[in-house]
Amino acid sequence: MTLRILDYIVVLVYLVAIAAIGLYVSRAQKSTRKFFIADRKIPAWAVAFTLMGTLIGSGTVVGHPGTVFKKGMILLPGMLTLPIVFIFVAYFIVPFYRRVIGMSAYEYIGKRFGFGGRLYTSFGFLADRTFDLGITLLTTAIAINVMTGWDLRAVIIGVGVFTMIYTAIGGIEAVVWTDVVQGIVLIGGALLIVLRLVFAPEVPPGAVIGEAIRGGKFSLGSLELSWRSLFDVEVTTAWIYILAFTLNWSRRYVTDQHMVQRYLIAKTDREAFWGTLWGAVSCLPIFIMFMFIGACLFGFYSLTGHTPPEIGDNIVPHFIVNFLPTGVVGLILAAILAAAMSTVSGDLNSVATVITTDYMAPFLPNSSDRARLIFGRSMVLLGGILASLVAILLIPKEGSASILERGIIIAVILSAGTLGLFLLGFLTRRATRRGAYCGIAACLLFTAWGVLTGPKFRMLDLGAFNFNMNPILIGVLGHVVVFVVGYTVSIIFGGHRPDDIDHLIFRRIPK
Repeated sequence: MTLRILDYIVVLVYLVAIAAIGLYVSRAQKSTRKFFIADRKIPAWAVAFTLMGTLIGSGTVVGHPGTVFKKGMILLPGMLTLPIVFIFVAYFIVPFYRRVIGMSAYEYIGKRFGFGGRLYTSFGFLADRTFDLGITLLTTAIAINVMTGWDLRAVIIGVGVFTMIYTAIGGIEAVVWTDVVQGIVLIGGALLIVLRLVFAPEVPPGAVIGEAIRGGKFSLGSLELSWRSLFDVEVTTAWIYILAFTLNWSRRYVTDQHMVQRYLIAKTDREAFWGTLWGAVSCLPIFIMFMFIGACLFGFYSLTGHTPPEIGDNIVPHFIVNFLPTGVVGLILAAILAAAMSTVSGDLNSVATVITTDYMAPFLPNSSDRARLIFGRSMVLLGGILASLVAILLIPKEGSASILERGIIIAVILSAGTLGLFLLGFLTRRATRRGAYCGIAACLLFTAWGVLTGPKFRMLDLGAFNFNMNPILIGVLGHVVVFVVGYTVSIIFGGHRPDDIDHLIFRRIPK
């Protein structure tokens, strides 16, 4: 089956609506404060939608079902840690940031540990976001390629260009209000897929669920909790995923600009709190719904005898284009585009915010606000170009691991101990600039050793001194290295601490 004219009309209507929103709000984008944090005037319900839109990308729509279809719900235990992290963030992180910083999360590190720490954390964010944006564009392109036959590279460039243009024009407000539309389209599309699978006319109602259970697709993977499991590079246990996801969620919502920026756009601290909390509540059921879709797809293909695609990440678009009716296919395609664009637009704006606030402003302190606004818009375009190049480089080959599995490993490595550095500043009054920089240096050395001597892609063989643990643990342990080394050096050798230290740690935050 191929797309019909009605499907293209549905997609066109969606794209026109998104472009119209971007053009409408662009009239008010006259300052960097408006462009980057919307003058802190966004209501709580819209903050919740934009947080959800930032987190639920096409990686969720395509990647989660693909992973479940191949290996079961191995990622679910890690996903279930999200509400715990969000509750902590809503109660402590959101009010703290709204009180301490202006636009960028890395302003805090600059105040606490100096400009060098600010550059390190902001650069780590830029590297991580560029990679993650590449994954988002790639998973979107895979879906559209399967559904339309269009070239992967052309789709990556097309989606990237459209999104970067409306983001550069409309700023963070265009991101927020398009996220609302995109969130509604995404949820509606997912529900249609679930109904089509559970009540598939080809088999008895609910039969696909029973077949998925028999096929082990609701399995959480290995639950082994042992020292040996830490060194198993073939099977990542549920406990490692729980640890990795907990730290990754914490890093993302405590330190990453694309999330912190959402806390800053709300009207009041109270609305920021509720927007953050409801954003978390809405994300988890959506994650679970797409995992459920992956399990049901296994049951559907097993029972009907239809041949599934070789690559697991192609399973959702293959089902959509072959087994959903005309018009609905267009709606689901729009939902996939919505998931991608909501993530890409928010991330591009946050990348531009960081480059403008943490690089241009310190190096060109006398530049005008208008010059910074123009520069910020140009950085949206540059970020989109780099993300598109990453997506093209990540195009999978037959037999390769799922995109999400590869993404988790690379993401935790790119985090480069950022969470450990933030916690060193948040939780300890005695941490000094010297200690923080020694912690950073130790983390870089540890990460380089882990990557070069790791078991999967070993480039340097040191024999007994190789890193033989699961590669996900490279990023996990990096945070510990920063914190432990940073605190130890601070205690032993001292160093500079800011005069307003009590304002920069948690325990002194006024109620």
